[in-house]
Amino acid sequence: MNTNLDLRPVSVERRTAGTGRRMLLLHGLAANDSVWDRTVDLLPEDAEIWTARLPWRTEGIGEWGQDPNLKGWLAKALEAVPGRAEVVVAHSMAANVLLDLLDQKGRGGTDPLRHYGIRSLVLASPFFRSSAEQFDWETISYYLNDFHLIMEEGIRVHSDGRLPADIQEAMGKRVRERVGPYGWLRFFELYLRTPALQTSRITVPTLVLAGETDFAAPPAESLALAAALPDAYARVLPGCGHFPMIEAAEQFAAQIREFVHQSADAVPFPGAAPIDALESQR
Repeated sequence: MNTNLDLRPVSVERRTAGTGRRMLLLHGLAANDSVWDRTVDLLPEDAEIWTARLPWRTEGIGEWGQDPNLKGWLAKALEAVPGRAEVVVAHSMAANVLLDLLDQKGRGGTDPLRHYGIRSLVLASPFFRSSAEQFDWETISYYLNDFHLIMEEGIRVHSDGRLPADIQEAMGKRVRERVGPYGWLRFFELYLRTPALQTSRITVPTLVLAGETDFAAPPAESLALAAALPDAYARVLPGCGHFPMIEAAEQFAAQIREFVHQSADAVPFPGAAPIDALESQR
């Protein structure tokens, strides 16, 4: 991981120099590429692994939340990997930005999977609801008034629970302030748009991973997303929450290794395929 202060809105870094498939790992809101540190060396040993640093990272680059076009930033990350990444792993809000980007490109008449060279996807802890009716005032209240609890969870996991509760709470609120109302609004807009996503267009093999105790992105939503995609299955990892790549790094990486192996012979850009039966039940 690059520890120097990087003020570029988007950058990518090669973490392993394998000769197999190129993989790009995308972090979520108020995180950064360090979220992958426990996982990188456990992923397929022949993979060429890249991680991205995105504007909504912990450091908060500029007034990123005031730009409604988060898709453009993520597209720059995809395009920055030499030769393009064949496997894209996106966590939390980044998974939603990625889905939003693929949806927009598809509606514009471009095959986004072919355009970005994506042959398979891993979506970890995504936010997804299949109908607009599933959003109500209680949903808004929960994600607005308890937003700092998600930030606290990230701090707790990164510190292995070593911080006192009051320090953890104060840090969570500080991170919330750095995200700010505009950043929160960008997150919630993405969430609200999930019922309108044309998921049938995302035809590459997809693995959806969830944490059993995730109170931010409930595992039921990962199951619903997998059911809405043409060629996807879900796995719920026991005993972990919103950050399975840290809390259950070995299980998380093992699922990706198996998935990449199984999808290695997939047709690069297939047409629509029947929905795989979900292999994981909550």
